[in-house]
Amino acid sequence: MIEDWQHFLLPYQQAVNELKVKLRGMRKQFQDQTQHSPIEFVTGRVKPVDSIKEKMIRRHVQEDRLEQDMQDIAGLRIMCQFVEDIYKVVDLLRQRSDMTILEERDYITNVKPSGYRSYHIVIEYPVQLITGEKRILAEIQVRTLAMNFWATVEHSLNYKYQGEFPEELSARLQRAAEAAFKLDNEMSEIREEIKEAQTLFSKRRSTNSINEDELKE
Repeated sequence: MIEDWQHFLLPYQQAVNELKVKLRGMRKQFQDQTQHSPIEFVTGRVKPVDSIKEKMIRRHVQEDRLEQDMQDIAGLRIMCQFVEDIYKVVDLLRQRSDMTILEERDYITNVKPSGYRSYHIVIEYPVQLITGEKRILAEIQVRTLAMNFWATVEHSLNYKYQGEFPEELSARLQRAAEAAFKLDNEMSEIREEIKEAQTLFSKRRSTNSINEDELKE
């Protein structure tokens, strides 16, 4: 019986904090080289205790199997500008030696019936504790901003309807998902123009910053 949830979740919080720093560091490396970063921004969280307990009941997860069977207690989300960026990020994660990929689920190629799109990666990540190394599971979701907007709305509605959406609302959500993906495709068609414009803007901002510093001297 887990009595001290704060103690139980501490390694997960440490993993989320470390992974956010590392993933955000990848973005900064692209920016340092004046390259387009496939990572727009990174968020992370540890699943709240009430949500863990609810999922344990819904998925029939035994408490002594919690660490092995619940993969998203530690969750990271990587947001991208373009669909192509998602697969670039996935390739970058595959090359890392500080985590082990255990499972990949491509809900972009294999869209869920609801219209949900995202790329899920389950990793095993080593956390260094004062008692030694502890390897925990974490889930990384990689998606575009449009996919994230739809998923956030759908998630909010799910609290109200508990997954049993009225038929008309379900149809509307599916149409909205297709509209969001159409937007992603349109942005992909002009991504080279967008990336070039962003690079020029970044260089100009950097030059202006240097000039401002010179004026202060």
